[in-house]
Amino acid sequence: MSEGQVLWRPSAERIETANVTQFITWLEENRNLKVDDYNDLWSWSVDQVEEFWGAIAEFVDIKWHVKPQAVLGNVGMPGAQWFPGSKLNYAEHSLRTDGAASALVSVSEDGSEKDLTFGELREKVARARAGLLRLGVSKGDRVASVLPNIQEAVVAFLASASIGAIWTLCSPDYGFSAIRDRFLQVAPKVLIGVNGYVYNGKGHSTAETVHELARTLPSVEHTVVIENLGEETALPERGLRWSELLSETAPLEFASVEFDHPLWILYSSGTTGLPKALVHGHGGVLLEHYKHLTLHHDLGPGSRFFWFTSSGWVMWNLSMSALITGSSVVTFDGNPGYPDANRLWSLVDRRDVTFFGTSPAFLDSCAKADLHPSQEFEFKALQTLGSTGSPLTSDGFEWIYREVKEDLLVVSSSGGTDIASSFVGAVPILPVRSGRIQSRFLGAEVRAFDSSGRSVEDEVGELVLTKPLPSMPVFLWGDDDGSRLRDSYYDMYPGVWRHGDWVKLTGDGEIIILGRSDSTLNRGGIRMGTSEFYSVVERFPGIAKSLVIDTNAPGETSGALLLFVALEDEVSLTDDYVKRLRSEIRTQLSPRHAPDAIVEVTDIPTTITGKKCEVPIKRILAGDPVDSAVALDSLANPESVDQYVEYATKFFVKQD
Repeated sequence: MSEGQVLWRPSAERIETANVTQFITWLEENRNLKVDDYNDLWSWSVDQVEEFWGAIAEFVDIKWHVKPQAVLGNVGMPGAQWFPGSKLNYAEHSLRTDGAASALVSVSEDGSEKDLTFGELREKVARARAGLLRLGVSKGDRVASVLPNIQEAVVAFLASASIGAIWTLCSPDYGFSAIRDRFLQVAPKVLIGVNGYVYNGKGHSTAETVHELARTLPSVEHTVVIENLGEETALPERGLRWSELLSETAPLEFASVEFDHPLWILYSSGTTGLPKALVHGHGGVLLEHYKHLTLHHDLGPGSRFFWFTSSGWVMWNLSMSALITGSSVVTFDGNPGYPDANRLWSLVDRRDVTFFGTSPAFLDSCAKADLHPSQEFEFKALQTLGSTGSPLTSDGFEWIYREVKEDLLVVSSSGGTDIASSFVGAVPILPVRSGRIQSRFLGAEVRAFDSSGRSVEDEVGELVLTKPLPSMPVFLWGDDDGSRLRDSYYDMYPGVWRHGDWVKLTGDGEIIILGRSDSTLNRGGIRMGTSEFYSVVERFPGIAKSLVIDTNAPGETSGALLLFVALEDEVSLTDDYVKRLRSEIRTQLSPRHAPDAIVEVTDIPTTITGKKCEVPIKRILAGDPVDSAVALDSLANPESVDQYVEYATKFFVKQD
């Protein structure tokens, strides 16, 4: 089946009941706006930015404590000023639903499951809020947590937000140095941590990490310990247990905060330097996530949203926002392949998940394991399957429709931690085509720019945003003059956000993401994104994982193209195998992209959130010391880097 072929069309009933259709009807009735189709709606949303975001705020019924003076004050980037003069609270919208409706389903690898209604969630948040107030937490204080994807993380986050404190979180599978590097930047007042977590059937203690953080973070005044492994742990100095924090209750109240008051601090991967501390505001996240989850993901009361994610990935934050739509949220903590590869599919089926989100890597692992979920499960409730983290290939799309469910909206999306959302992704009223993202999100003026800043279609360009989004970072923590923010996103095209991805916009508005532009494969003037390369190589029989590195420096043409491959069991890198693989690459990609060397390795370095470390490995191959090329604590498998260092030392480091 070829790329671009239609795999699914929404039924007339699905189009009629979709939230985006309801929004179009609302615009016609309340704004006297005639909309012909989605592309027409998108054009209006980016041409009339203020009218669009004002309409979103009214459509979802934002609860203002103080109403805004306007939708936009300053319209420039960076520094757009959204809804000036207004006050509100993110957590208040998360907990608008009350009573017996399901709010949280928390599942752990050990098989335990905890259900919370919205009424019960409100009570727990009220107790946690009262506990944080007793510890002296107030508006603007930072609450830092080392927590897996468990119920307590949701409660602590919402309690922090209700006060106007600033939430920041690291997954406990980060190394101590990686966590410390992040938290030292933001000087938290309170630290919340678990004594351990379970993964792959084994308990992993984090008690020592929490104690050491409490000792070495000078700003921390109190440490709250959650005994996630079920055993009592010695407390650090000025420590208390989670049960003590929740020991008293008080009325659930919500601090009135400015629209751009910090809600949370997220971090860039930090693979090649100190991670950026990205600050997002209450109002910006609220408006963007309402749009994202209501109009594009079609969530609302009665939906059950499950995105498989660690707590350290931005998809955890997006999952938390599903509560603002009145949806029930499923969290899972543990190995998705334990005790067997059907673990998540079983959960989706058994708990009537309507929207299941994951990554291409997970879907690819299911395909390679020869899973056939549709033969094992009914998926009666499942309506949508989401994928992000890297481009979903045509093979990935087709596997889902063949092996999961035919009548399914498959959501491939792309965005980032930087904006805590997506630029492009699902539109429930449009068809799904193999290998393509359906469209640009409403309000997101995504363009493809060539090197001169000219907007192009049907050719590869830099993914840029030419108008602001509410969820863009309010600022980077510690970036007092804004120079790091400007250098990170506005260096190439002043006043235009450059995201760092290669993108192709088709004439009919669909999108193809081609990988990171800072790791482009430029061979003889033919540029190619790494995702195109992987889609061919990792489909080749016997290859489990791969990493491709173009060693050319900017302006050079003499560098080698290296392909590192981790092979499946019983497969050997023989001369015949290499010859056949090269031939496949020449045929499917281009003769110029046949690798100069194919090197067998045991593993491919990835970040904790699953992204391949192309740029750090390129720097190591160029001779940079490991400690300056990559922050090992930011990797899921730091030991894998040793093979690349050894290869660089033997064959590739430039000689003086």
